[in-house]
Amino acid sequence: MRIEAVSGDITAEAVDAVVNVDGAIHRAAGTRELREACARLGGCPTGDARVTPGFNLPARWIIHAVGPRWRGGSHNEAEQLASCYRRALEVADEHGAVSIAFPAISTGIYGFPADQAAEIAVNTIRSTATRVQLVRLVAFDAATFRRYCRLLGDNE
Repeated sequence: MRIEAVSGDITAEAVDAVVNVDGAIHRAAGTRELREACARLGGCPTGDARVTPGFNLPARWIIHAVGPRWRGGSHNEAEQLASCYRRALEVADEHGAVSIAFPAISTGIYGFPADQAAEIAVNTIRSTATRVQLVRLVAFDAATFRRYCRLLGDNE
């Protein structure tokens, strides 16, 4: 499997599946259709993932992952975050996806420390058995992009 870091907008990624954790994907995919599809899923617990069609996105599927809120690190947050990445890869496998794009799960309003979250993301992806051939870590900002590049050993 190839893991690469890119900087940009996850909603524009031309991959089989994108991982959704916020409203930007809802807006780009088609709010009403995606909202209805998500309602049929019946929710998703923290650390798990569910799938819907990609609707208006370039991606065929949207994998909805629920990351943990940071509560100081003593409430199983690290394992819940790792579980998001593992479950998203498992769901991708179940649907035959060979490429997937991830945002920096839980590092926004959920407050997960960015350095720790990036390490968990890269280590979990590397250690998860999957048929996915390309994992793209999509950074919304320059600091996150540099963090991913450092962990992946890339020369930005």
